[in-house]
Amino acid sequence: MKETVIATDKLTKRFGNFTAVDAITFEVAQGEIFGFLGANGAGKTTAMRMLCGLLHPTSGQAEVAGFDVFRQREKIKQNIGYMSQKFSLYEDLTIRENIRLYGGIYGLKNGELQSKSNALIHRLGLESEADKLVRSLPLGWKQKLSFSVAILHEPKIVFLDEPTGGVDPVTRRQFWDMIYETADSGITVFVTTHYMDEAEYCNRVSIMVDGRIDALDSPTELKKTFHADSMDEVFVQLARKAQRSE
Repeated sequence: MKETVIATDKLTKRFGNFTAVDAITFEVAQGEIFGFLGANGAGKTTAMRMLCGLLHPTSGQAEVAGFDVFRQREKIKQNIGYMSQKFSLYEDLTIRENIRLYGGIYGLKNGELQSKSNALIHRLGLESEADKLVRSLPLGWKQKLSFSVAILHEPKIVFLDEPTGGVDPVTRRQFWDMIYETADSGITVFVTTHYMDEAEYCNRVSIMVDGRIDALDSPTELKKTFHADSMDEVFVQLARKAQRSE
């Protein structure tokens, strides 16, 4: 039986009288690709920020990588990776400088950082580009590099916040090949996406509506439960119930 690396029990976040995340309970296993979906305003970003140690919960319980989200937030940050569509790399630094910067932030020592940096550049085939500014890279390559940097320190979990937004379908497929390889290595992948075809690639998917998890199962079982031909149909059925939006 695989280790549980994320466990929440009635995890809740309130802002004044507004309940952004309403008593969510779920577990995620080591090496699982876990899709965390919801329409705008559903509460998924707030929930992810609590799990990443960036936001203090109001009530409930949760452990991430074995650490408590109330008392050990800095430990959580040291044992996870994070990639966002909106901000992941410094465009005015070179590829090599970005890798070294994030490796240092993640606590890698000089010798290990040097070897991992060289290995990453070689694996991505960027030897001739390594000393060029990141802004010169196409978007798809930026996303691949961002993801690779997020797992440079071999974390237990990597959180991906809409990682493939704006890239073409071929690059999205290549990106998901990288996700599969990462999960096969034992790293848990916790991913949010607005592309419902990507939800089909996850081992399990949760769908939030108005701060609550309204559905959680494998894509195959969710489609059976909701008598749907695709995850897009499942999502639409649930999203129609939403009472709030951003």
